[in-house]
Amino acid sequence: MHTKEEKLNEFERLLEIMAKLRQKCPWDREQTFESLRSNSIEEVYELADAIIDGNKQAIKKELGDILLHVVFYAQMGSETEDFDIYDVCKGLNEKLIYRHPHVFGDVEANNAQKVEQNWEQLKLKEKGGNKTVLSGVPRSLPALIKAHRIQDKARSVGFDWEEREQVWDKVQEEMNELKTEISAMDKDKMEAEFGDLLFSFINAGRLYGIDPENALERTNRKFIKRFNYLESKTISQGRDLKKMTLTEMDEIWNEAKKSE
Repeated sequence: MHTKEEKLNEFERLLEIMAKLRQKCPWDREQTFESLRSNSIEEVYELADAIIDGNKQAIKKELGDILLHVVFYAQMGSETEDFDIYDVCKGLNEKLIYRHPHVFGDVEANNAQKVEQNWEQLKLKEKGGNKTVLSGVPRSLPALIKAHRIQDKARSVGFDWEEREQVWDKVQEEMNELKTEISAMDKDKMEAEFGDLLFSFINAGRLYGIDPENALERTNRKFIKRFNYLESKTISQGRDLKKMTLTEMDEIWNEAKKSE
């Protein structure tokens, strides 16, 4: 492992490189907070891909790319004298200490759920912090992840089912309401009820410790793998998917499932 001095030296070197790039590189010099925003989002998704793949070397690389964006923003902040990397680190350190009184203070928290409850309550008390429980959920989050975060934050203040099995009654209720609107073919109400059904399923996943984003991505990848098998098999046989019957496609699809 590297020494503390080695780690600090590399971080200082990174800051010096970033400052030099802002001075001498035409592209880096032209960037703004707004121009980097989409790139930052893309880097986080690339890290997510590496984590899903379980590729530790790729995770290391993507973490470096995200760190680049952190020091990039901090460098731009220092140029306008609004903040610098010191302020970023100091603010984070103070927040971590404040929100972990069970580690740095005398508060007791014997499980992760109690830690989360304390975290949310402390956030509401912070000066300039979130004024309501749900105000901390970013508006730009993808809808599925946002639904999970909304439910999780509501749970942190006690708004949840008394018994997790009760959620299945809600799922069934939403399913029946969706079927009613499908029968009436009311597009607007169908969409609304479909959303309610998805929300209830995400709630069920949360209650049973299933991350909905991971679960859906797992199914996405499984479908892609099976469909690629179907496509490559038909090509090797000189057949056209568009001209095949569903029964013929199902036969190869089942082959793909057995090969997993």
